[in-house]
Amino acid sequence: MTDKNQPLVSVVIPCYNHENFVQDCIQSVINQTYQNIELIIIDDGSKDESVKKIQKLVNQCKERFIRFEFKNRSNKGLCTTLNEALEWCQGEYYSVIASDDMIEKDKIDIQVNYLNKHPEIVALYGSIKSINHENKLRKIFKVRNELVDFKKILTGNYTLYAPTQITKLAAVNLVGKYSTDTKLEDLDILLKLTHMGWNVMCIDNILASYRDHDENITKNRKIIFNERIKLINKYQDSEFYAQAVTTLELDRLNYYLWYDKRNALIEIQKLKKDHSITTLQTFVFFVKLIIPYTYLKAVKDLFFK
Repeated sequence: MTDKNQPLVSVVIPCYNHENFVQDCIQSVINQTYQNIELIIIDDGSKDESVKKIQKLVNQCKERFIRFEFKNRSNKGLCTTLNEALEWCQGEYYSVIASDDMIEKDKIDIQVNYLNKHPEIVALYGSIKSINHENKLRKIFKVRNELVDFKKILTGNYTLYAPTQITKLAAVNLVGKYSTDTKLEDLDILLKLTHMGWNVMCIDNILASYRDHDENITKNRKIIFNERIKLINKYQDSEFYAQAVTTLELDRLNYYLWYDKRNALIEIQKLKKDHSITTLQTFVFFVKLIIPYTYLKAVKDLFFK
């Protein structure tokens, strides 16, 4: 496949205070085996040395990519930054990479080839590696080769890994871009796409590396729970709404049982009152509530490690 007949892929890197990681992120895009890429980087008012680190790679980016844009301005938030980047994108496909993550060198090649063979697919995700601040492997998270629908996304019964994403740009624009009232921008877009009935696919190829460090929002589970319920509440007319709320509350309860037993007791009482859990489930949750965390962790490590 020559450069001329390769679909253009728009890669967006929103950056905020990732001076230690942003160069690795950019380099992973530079190293792509796929050639027809435009790269758009927006620094969202970083207070560290991120901009200087990006500027060191500007000339290399101008040589490597079909088109390169870099903008540095005051902080406006991630979703506003992504919507701003979308205004610049000219590709057929669109991929976002957080500035502390990296993609495998054949990620875009694999995904474009797949999408060219399966034009009915709107978005494509894959498996991912978790790495630490030194780029050392922590864990691999594998997904199955399968379609993922709106019900699975809304009810939280399926995990998709945002750094592995590639989406048809026209589809993202049609669903109204990113909502600026959420911190879960990837889930927001997924819900919008699948709610339209469009096909989202997972393949088991490892496509990216996710940086697991203390600054990640995914470290703060309470924020995640609050943001998820805000998104779920946008679909109160859905037949899956009640199931989605119950699943979220059970996820929250299981988290509290491990880390916050006072709130766990409140959640158990609430779920029992709402008839969201059975008497047997209530008993099991109370057992978990009574047993000390150290014993629970030992049992978990013994049987589920």
